[in-house]
Amino acid sequence: MNILLLIVAIIAIVLLFTGGFVSALNWLLWVGIILLVLAIIVWLVRLISGRRSV
Repeated sequence: MNILLLIVAIIAIVLLFTGGFVSALNWLLWVGIILLVLAIIVWLVRLISGRRSV
Protein backbone atom coordinates (compact mmCIF):
# COMPACT_ATOMS: atom_id res chain seq x y z
CA MET A 1 0.00 0.00 0.00
CA ASN A 2 2.88 2.38 0.74
CA ILE A 3 4.36 1.80 -2.71
CA LEU A 4 1.04 2.67 -4.36
CA LEU A 5 0.81 5.85 -2.27
CA LEU A 6 4.38 6.79 -3.23
CA ILE A 7 3.66 6.23 -6.94
CA VAL A 8 0.50 8.34 -6.75
CA ALA A 9 2.40 11.12 -4.93
CA ILE A 10 5.18 11.14 -7.56
CA ILE A 11 2.64 11.26 -10.40
CA ALA A 12 0.81 14.13 -8.65
CA ILE A 13 4.05 16.11 -8.25
CA VAL A 14 5.01 15.55 -11.90
CA LEU A 15 1.56 16.65 -13.09
CA LEU A 16 1.71 19.71 -10.83
CA PHE A 17 5.05 20.83 -12.29
CA THR A 18 3.94 20.04 -15.84
CA GLY A 19 0.75 22.05 -15.42
CA GLY A 20 2.73 24.98 -14.03
CA PHE A 21 5.17 24.96 -16.93
CA VAL A 22 2.40 24.70 -19.52
CA SER A 23 0.47 27.62 -18.04
CA ALA A 24 3.66 29.69 -17.83
CA LEU A 25 4.47 28.91 -21.47
CA ASN A 26 0.89 29.73 -22.44
CA TRP A 27 1.18 33.09 -20.68
CA LEU A 28 4.50 33.83 -22.40
CA LEU A 29 2.95 32.91 -25.75
CA TRP A 30 0.20 35.50 -25.25
CA VAL A 31 2.75 38.11 -24.16
CA GLY A 32 4.78 37.40 -27.30
CA ILE A 33 1.71 37.73 -29.52
CA ILE A 34 0.75 41.05 -27.91
CA LEU A 35 4.29 42.41 -28.30
CA LEU A 36 4.35 41.31 -31.94
CA VAL A 37 1.05 43.09 -32.63
CA LEU A 38 2.35 46.25 -30.92
CA ALA A 39 5.55 46.13 -32.97
CA ILE A 40 3.57 45.78 -36.21
CA ILE A 41 1.33 48.72 -35.25
CA VAL A 42 4.34 50.92 -34.44
CA TRP A 43 6.01 49.89 -37.72
CA LEU A 44 2.86 50.73 -39.70
CA VAL A 45 2.50 54.12 -37.99
CA ARG A 46 6.13 54.97 -38.79
CA LEU A 47 5.67 53.77 -42.38
CA ILE A 48 2.51 55.83 -42.90
CA SER A 49 3.88 58.97 -41.22
CA GLY A 50 7.04 58.80 -43.35
CA ARG A 51 9.55 59.10 -40.51
CA ARG A 52 12.78 57.37 -41.48
CA SER A 53 14.86 58.17 -38.36
CA VAL A 54 16.25 55.18 -36.52
